[in-house]
Amino acid sequence: MQNTRKLTDNLTWIGVIDRRISRFEKVYKLNSGMNYNSYFLDAGATVLFDTVDREVADTFFDNLKYCLNGRDLDYIVVHHMEPDHSATLATVLDLYENAKIILNAKTLQFLSQFFPDKDYSERAVVVKDGDEMDLGSHKFKFVFAPMVHWPEVMMSFDETDGTLFSADAFGSYGAINGSIFADDKDFDLDLLNEARRYYTNIVGKYGMQTIAAINKVSSLDIKMICPLHSYVWRKDIAKIIDCYKTWASYTPEEKGVFILVGSIYGHTANAAEVLMTELDNRGIKSVILDAASADISDIIAMAFKYSNIAIACATYNNGIYSPAEHAVRELAAHGLTGRGFSVIENGTWAPASGKGLLAIIEGFKNCRVVGQTVTIKSSGNDASALAISGLAEAIREDIGNT
Repeated sequence: MQNTRKLTDNLTWIGVIDRRISRFEKVYKLNSGMNYNSYFLDAGATVLFDTVDREVADTFFDNLKYCLNGRDLDYIVVHHMEPDHSATLATVLDLYENAKIILNAKTLQFLSQFFPDKDYSERAVVVKDGDEMDLGSHKFKFVFAPMVHWPEVMMSFDETDGTLFSADAFGSYGAINGSIFADDKDFDLDLLNEARRYYTNIVGKYGMQTIAAINKVSSLDIKMICPLHSYVWRKDIAKIIDCYKTWASYTPEEKGVFILVGSIYGHTANAAEVLMTELDNRGIKSVILDAASADISDIIAMAFKYSNIAIACATYNNGIYSPAEHAVRELAAHGLTGRGFSVIENGTWAPASGKGLLAIIEGFKNCRVVGQTVTIKSSGNDASALAISGLAEAIREDIGNT
């Protein structure tokens, strides 16, 4: 049974919603499933923009068949070859043998790698960055966006209607609820957190490349953005673009402290709570996540959101408590820059987590250590509380100076 949504008179969403999937890329928590967006343009020529994951193939093919209504498919535009958007591509090409594939040279290479037993090269229309092409009555411009977040990624801009097909850019976690249009939702309540998690988790490492892509499309008269995941943007487009500019430039959204806790029996967690109280007494906003129980997607997102990061961590095997170490290394792998780091270490007989954490922090670009490492032995005492108060004051001064 088909399930399609009209976006304009001649553009239809034919993607599929998967509410069963609980982890994106089998790593990042999903709170409400995921959209795999595909679009169909009826402009004299019939044009398909991307396909979907294999897990939701049946509904997608019903949707495509419904839109074609007995006609042949003329073109398939491939913006991104990641399997959640291309796993069903070979099947489409085999079903519609006359369809031309519009893609770039790198995508053509990836196509042959994903489907090594197939040769679609004779059907390929290879485009370069900035090329323009008429697809039926609509004129398109192709804009390359390498490393947002794969090297072959490109966007296409419908110059006739002002629609930007943006690949993974400007997408989000979460299956849509109700309307497919973002302007029918409360941006701060319904969209911001999931968009932040998606960008920081998936694209976060490639900030410089994302800024370059945004700069390329900034001169276009964009009236609608159709990403490969989540909602379609037709109003207040500047909101999501501005968010991407902030995240891609690693600019903190808020001056405040993300406190990451690695605690085994609760004493280190209590030290983190004391720090939160001291920060609150100074009018500084903070949020705590436990490295052992919080999802890594939330940890990454909060690190991107706040200007400062405090890590309260127990010693484990004469080093860093492993969930906290994993989390901090993930932040490094995602290219986080420009943050102030503070450390509280705990150890009953030989505290060592602080030294290990500082060694990792030294590898972050343009980051700074704020305050002296606070060392606690076991449950801590009045001297520990005084040291945490001093650390809070150092953080306050740092935030005031940035």
